[in-house]
Amino acid sequence: MKNARLALAIAVALAGLPAVSALAQDATPAPQKATNLSAVDVSARLDEARNSLSPDTGSSQYVMDRQTIQALPLGDSTPLNQVVLQAPGVVQDSYGQLHVRGDHANLQYRINGVLIPESIGGFGQTLDARLIDNVKLLTGALPAQYGERTAAIVDITTRTGKDGTGGSVGMTGGSFGTLNPNATIFGREGNWSWFATANYLTSDVGIENPTSSRKPIHDHTNQVKAFGDVSYLINNDTRISFMFGATNNRFEIPNNPGQDVKFGYLDVTHFDSASLNEQQQEKTRFGILSLQGKMGETAYQVSVGERYSGLTFTPDDIGDLMFNGVASDVRRSNRATTLQADFSTPLGDNHTLRYGAYGSYENARSTNNSLVFPADDAGNQTSTVPFNILDTSRVLARTYALYAQDEWSIGDHWTVNYGVRADKYDAFRTESQLSPRIGAIWQPNDSTTVHAGYSRYFTPPATEAITTASIEKFANTTNALPANGDNTPLSERSNYYDVGVSQKLGSQWTVGLDAYYRRVARIQDEGQFGAAVVYSTFNYDQGRIQGTEFTLNYDGGPLTAYFNFAYNRSLGKNIITGQYNFSPEDLAYIAYNYIHLDHDQKYTSSGGINYAIDSSTKIGADYLFGSGLRRDGTVPNGATMPAYFQLNLSIAHDFNFDHMGALHTQLAVLNVLDRTYELRDGSGIGVGAPQFGPRRGVYLSVQKDF
Repeated sequence: MKNARLALAIAVALAGLPAVSALAQDATPAPQKATNLSAVDVSARLDEARNSLSPDTGSSQYVMDRQTIQALPLGDSTPLNQVVLQAPGVVQDSYGQLHVRGDHANLQYRINGVLIPESIGGFGQTLDARLIDNVKLLTGALPAQYGERTAAIVDITTRTGKDGTGGSVGMTGGSFGTLNPNATIFGREGNWSWFATANYLTSDVGIENPTSSRKPIHDHTNQVKAFGDVSYLINNDTRISFMFGATNNRFEIPNNPGQDVKFGYLDVTHFDSASLNEQQQEKTRFGILSLQGKMGETAYQVSVGERYSGLTFTPDDIGDLMFNGVASDVRRSNRATTLQADFSTPLGDNHTLRYGAYGSYENARSTNNSLVFPADDAGNQTSTVPFNILDTSRVLARTYALYAQDEWSIGDHWTVNYGVRADKYDAFRTESQLSPRIGAIWQPNDSTTVHAGYSRYFTPPATEAITTASIEKFANTTNALPANGDNTPLSERSNYYDVGVSQKLGSQWTVGLDAYYRRVARIQDEGQFGAAVVYSTFNYDQGRIQGTEFTLNYDGGPLTAYFNFAYNRSLGKNIITGQYNFSPEDLAYIAYNYIHLDHDQKYTSSGGINYAIDSSTKIGADYLFGSGLRRDGTVPNGATMPAYFQLNLSIAHDFNFDHMGALHTQLAVLNVLDRTYELRDGSGIGVGAPQFGPRRGVYLSVQKDF
């Protein structure tokens, strides 16, 4: 049984054929001996050199190109997390969270090969789908180049400038007061090229409704996103580029009416929970300067970057005190400075040596300015007069990594990538690990690909944490937490096994089957602990994760379709950090028994179909299915939420006018069956209020290219 478990781990990933063809175009070789290359030719050759820096041998991958994204019901207005949800093994959760292959979050985002440090967890998305030329989701046994967050790599290649100047303007609007204007500009002149996009979103459904009603109470959001990429060709072998992005997202926290007050405030005895006024603001800024090119046969990219992320939660002082016993004004910020260097050198005809380094320095600050009531040892309120507690903390986190790996082509059918990665993380304590990696691909013919891999992973915790010193400040108050043990998060260490097969059936069908198994020490999970919707990491001592994925893709010219189905089982045992929010009874049970992790979903499926009626009209549909996340039962996380199914429909048509040219329109109906389903019920480990999926919404997009 042990060997059987350690067998099968996925792969293939299967992008639909349209995505594969788009990727093949990017890899078209440029002339090798041209002396007067155009700017387009030079850029294409440098893109090819940059792509050679990032191997995927042995891992599973799923590719979606721009055409695939535009075929989704909301097209370019689709939030990035909803784009990623179309890949196999990706599970949706409340607050826009994604879980890939049984991991809580642990996603890494890369743009043009550069790692973007994660932002503080919140509700909003940092990146916008309009910047994507293609996006590759890498999972499984990853090569040594990939560290830090390893549940999945969201590897984005951006759109680039074209000769002259062009762009587009558009608007998406519809149900729940949704308006989403956007603008994009791109171009190329001489050795310069540029691309920039920005959009603004306003909606009355910012995050999930805590009730099943059609319209949530107090759930408005305003969001601004911008991204830009400017490049300059120094010569035929060198270019310098600057990427930058910014988001500013504001959310009202939706209210759950009919709740009973638990605490008295002065002489106030009643408060309507539908009138609460909690707010959250999230900001992210990043800028990355990259030098990329070739020195002889060696391709390289060296990048320095800066990322700022900030979150502010503003409570309803009186309401939060009466319902929760605490009203916390929470301010968190994180500033990261990064250096990344990647190199690729061919060694003879059969070997490619890749090597590099990564380093980051993070300065994370937290300030909680809280109003609480005094309480006795049993937690009973002893006065209706609140008082203030100020709690501040600062974490300095340093990350260092080195890697080296060799890709070895053995004959015509085998490719093996083997290497090692060294990581060191210095924050709450100093931790390090040497991680071997090996992956292999066997292609016995043009239609069959088999891959397998093993990776040792080292995953540092997020810098957001609730310390023992913070807990002690709230002793004998209505916000007291039990001192149940260690509150310092640990780095996760795991062994990942992955195997899969992809088979082309004729020229139109591609089918894939993957399996994976992961044995984990100090497995990380996150929970919403406290009234503010801010996450903190805790660790189980042991974890076991396993699953299988099936993918089917069809490309029949005007008709394209895809189908994904995944099974997953994620278990943890013995909570060893962050025990402050667990009852002694739960801790005692979990200490000797494996339980399902709260984000474990047994069955997940996604799929879609698109048909081009003619060159200007297309219709499409896609769906999401889940068997339900975990909730409390007779034991912690011992039951599941009800299964859900969401169907979305769309129709797109291009109108051609004599004086203004083509005008693209797209009508989408989300959750067309208006099924009411609950993602969370507020029970389970580290879970807050209930959250319901979206109700039926109708949206119209109008886009004009110029």
